[in-house]
Amino acid sequence: MRIAVVGLGVAGSYLMRRLSQQHEVVGFERQPREAFKAICAWGTTRHEMRKVFERVDFDFDEYLLHEGRSIILDNGRQTSSVPLKGLCTYEKARLQLDLTKGLKAFYGSVPDLGTLIRDFDLVVDATGVTRALLPRPVSDHIVPCFEYKVRYDGAMPFDDFYIRIFRNCSGYLWYFPLRGGDVFVGAGDTSNNHVKGVNSFLESKGGRAVERYGRAIRIAPPEYMKPFRVGKVVGVGESIGTVFPLVGEGILPSLECAEMLVECLDDLDEYERRVTEYFKPYTDIYRMVRLKQDGELSLVKHFPLIMKAYRYMKDREDYFGLEIRRSDFYIILNA
Repeated sequence: MRIAVVGLGVAGSYLMRRLSQQHEVVGFERQPREAFKAICAWGTTRHEMRKVFERVDFDFDEYLLHEGRSIILDNGRQTSSVPLKGLCTYEKARLQLDLTKGLKAFYGSVPDLGTLIRDFDLVVDATGVTRALLPRPVSDHIVPCFEYKVRYDGAMPFDDFYIRIFRNCSGYLWYFPLRGGDVFVGAGDTSNNHVKGVNSFLESKGGRAVERYGRAIRIAPPEYMKPFRVGKVVGVGESIGTVFPLVGEGILPSLECAEMLVECLDDLDEYERRVTEYFKPYTDIYRMVRLKQDGELSLVKHFPLIMKAYRYMKDREDYFGLEIRRSDFYIILNA
């Protein structure tokens, strides 16, 4: 099969390498290779990433930057130090570029949709939040984000991960260590205070901004992102909503979605069914987040919904890379 993968971010670069084991694959990315940036905080779980990249003979540990011991949760009134179970940062851009080395990957331009449909048997939309090749979904939820790479030449305000949750869970600020004195300080906020939040943090905690990034993330789940495919075009990863709504983490979910596509390449109906079923819990968690953001979440009335979300995360501590404790869960919801 001749396949085009459009968008060489997390899902697209992995998918290109994975599919190239059996098919003729050509990749396209709008960013020039020499200026390629992988934005957002580069946080994921070490042991889960190891398992994923073993499938394409990559050693994830070669890209590891920082593996944490704890993360501070701060809702403005309460703080908690949460033990970690593999949460780390890694060289996201380098890994994505390395995945496409030696393959037919074209950076800096993307053919028009008509050309892609004419020249390929299957076209994969891995364009993330832009969803460039698929129709707009009926319902969507995009959170604007802003981030600096910050360098500390002296003492750092935190030596490990830190999260500051904004009021009503409208978003959060993150401080993710990289290597040496470098960290990512960023924020996403539906109330559009993300830039102000990051700049206020730098004013109070110091540090020198050396790089600046800006992009949005999609937190609407796959159930809201139909259609997943139209004709020869099929979506994967964030383009069809594989970002965990409560924490905005999309690296592992998008890689899992990409693997589902590999396994169901000859039966795209089954792919759509599997994605919908696997990510069904994201719909409930998204409902909880929206209720909180709208000021309508009741710890009594919505207790079953809250407990469903808590149990989902508790059962997947190793996947999320941290201990899931009820007290910490309520620190988030009490923001």
